[in-house]
Amino acid sequence: MRKVLVTGGAGFIGSHVADLFLEKEWEVTIVDDLSTGRRENAPGEAKLHEISVNSPELVRLVTEQNFDVIAHLAAQIDVRKSVADPIADATINIVGTLNLMEALRAAGAGTRVVFSSTGGALYGDFTTPPNHETYPKDPESPYAIAKLSTEYYLAYFGHVHNLDSAALRFGNVYGPRQDPHGEAGVVAIFCGRILSNRPLTIFGDGLQTRDYVYVGDVAHAVYLAATEPLPPKGRLDARAFNIGTGKGTSVIEIATLLQEVAGIKVPIEFAPHRPGEQQESFVNADKARELLGWTPQVTLPEGLAMTFAWFEKQVSGVAV
Repeated sequence: MRKVLVTGGAGFIGSHVADLFLEKEWEVTIVDDLSTGRRENAPGEAKLHEISVNSPELVRLVTEQNFDVIAHLAAQIDVRKSVADPIADATINIVGTLNLMEALRAAGAGTRVVFSSTGGALYGDFTTPPNHETYPKDPESPYAIAKLSTEYYLAYFGHVHNLDSAALRFGNVYGPRQDPHGEAGVVAIFCGRILSNRPLTIFGDGLQTRDYVYVGDVAHAVYLAATEPLPPKGRLDARAFNIGTGKGTSVIEIATLLQEVAGIKVPIEFAPHRPGEQQESFVNADKARELLGWTPQVTLPEGLAMTFAWFEKQVSGVAV
């Protein structure tokens, strides 16, 4: 039986990745410090280790287990937290990955690492979307800088130490299990507000676009990147893949569609534009289609309907 380690496997995306690998009959091990992940998200058939990616325990686990694949989704994902404390952000997002890669280098294992990067924040506002993998990178937050830095490190470990990796640059991932509290995805936040009959707050004019991609499709992309042949190792973008729909959807459209699938109308309130927020962001995913055989299967209305139904079931009449 093939073995996979999913870091951050009790989190939103990581738990869906763990589910899919189990469905494909892999032996699944999860590493999660549960700082943002939830124990109940982790599938019961997986082995859960409550440890940090920065810990010596991770090094021992990687060294002893000889995993076929590591799906590396553990991360500090809050852009505002990265701005407030860039050292803490880099400690998790850069140093934690280096801890993992150095363990693999020392073990001499033939493990493939699939890294969760970002397809929006990486390119910045100085390109015209849809962004291709080879477009100039202009990250504007410590979070995005850390993701780009990690991709450079992965390229280094590839051409200097012959380690096997791929970077997936996700669009705005949404779906069941996303946390609606704090700085979460707008879909999760809007679901929580609709279910508690509170107004939807839109920052700026609401015309800013994002590439909304369903979490099940993202999990499938991780699986394909873990199991399909990859292009030769090379420069930064050689093994990077945008994962998105190729379509920009505005925040106003998301608010309208969600209220339609919910069958509930709530007021919409506008707040001042947040400094530093990108106006347009969506990606070209042709490379993933051509080299991995990946295309998104879930349409936005379908995905929003499934997501709202999950939140509705969770709250059972009580606000999320």
